Amino acid sequence: MSVADRPSVLVVDDEPANLKVLKLVLQEQYRLVFARSGEEALSIAKREQPDLILLDVMMPGMTGFDVCQQLKADISLARIPVIFVTALKDEVDETRGFDLGAVDYITKPVTPAVVRARVKTHLSLVKADEIKLSRLRIIQCLGRAAEYKDNETGNHVLRMSHYAKIIALAYGFSEQHAEELLHAAPMHDIGKIGIADHILLKPGKLTAEEYRVMQDHPEIGAEILGECDSRLMKMARTVALCHHEKWDGSGYPHGLRGDAIPIEARIVALADVFDALTSARPYKAAWSIDDALAHIREQQGKHFDPSLVPLLEQEIDSILQIKARWVDS
Repeated sequence: MSVADRPSVLVVDDEPANLKVLKLVLQEQYRLVFARSGEEALSIAKREQPDLILLDVMMPGMTGFDVCQQLKADISLARIPVIFVTALKDEVDETRGFDLGAVDYITKPVTPAVVRARVKTHLSLVKADEIKLSRLRIIQCLGRAAEYKDNETGNHVLRMSHYAKIIALAYGFSEQHAEELLHAAPMHDIGKIGIADHILLKPGKLTAEEYRVMQDHPEIGAEILGECDSRLMKMARTVALCHHEKWDGSGYPHGLRGDAIPIEARIVALADVFDALTSARPYKAAWSIDDALAHIREQQGKHFDPSLVPLLEQEIDSILQIKARWVDS
C-alpha cells in the first residue's frame, strides 16, 4: 500500500518528544499529520479530514477536552474517532472524555503494542460503519428507483416502513432488528422495476394474464437484491420475495402458509396493506381508518398473521402520527 493510500492519523501533543515517539510507533502503517496545539489541530483536522485523531489532554491554552468538544460540534468532523493520549488517570477525567465523544484512552508513557492495537481497532470500526452506511444508501437508492417506477405511491414507502418498525417493536423485536426492518421494508416492491409500464401503470383493472405477470415482481425483486452476507440485504431480499404470501397459504409466489412466512414479511404485508387502504389512488378513494381496520380484522387468519393485527390496533395512535407526518402532496 502506498503512503497516500494508508489511513491518516492526526497526532496532537505540545511536547515534540511525545510526537516523535508516536511517529516511530505508527509511521510504517499510517499517514501521519502532526499538531502542537489545540488550535492547530482543529485547523489541520478541517483541512485534512483524518481518519483518526490521537489527542493529548493537557496542553497550554486549548486543552484536548476543548478540542474534542469542538470537533464533535462540527458536522464535518464529528465522525472522526478521537483517542485521548494522556498521563491523567483520574476516573472523572476519563468519564469527561467519553462524555465529550472520545472512543478510547491511552495512558502515557505509551506502550507501542497498545497504541498500534487501539488505532487498528478503531479504524476497523470506522471502516465497518462506512460499509454499513454504503449498503444502507444503496438500499435507499433502490427504494427511490422503485418509487419513481411506480410513481403513484407518494410517501407510501416511507410511511409503511415506519409502520413496520412500530409493529415489529410491539411484536418484541429488539431496537436494532426493528431498525433493520425499517431500512429493508422500502425494498418490498423493488421487483416492479422489472414489470412493463403498460401493466404497472395501467389505470384500469388488469387482465388475468397481466395480473400473472405482475405476480412475478417478488421473485424479480429477490433476483435484483441477490444473495448477500449482509443481514440488512438478506432481510430486504426476504421482504421483497415474501410480502405477498398470505397466512392461509393463498398468496404468491410460493403459497407459503402461517409461520413458514418470515415474520419480517408478515409485518411488512400488514403495514403495506394498511397504508394502501388508507391512501388515495387514481383508481380509488382513501378508506377511513375504521373501515381499513375492520377489513384487516376480517382478514386476520386469512391474509394476515392473527398475532399481528391486534398489535396494529394497539399501536394505531403512533401509526397515525406517522401518517400525518408524511401526507401525500
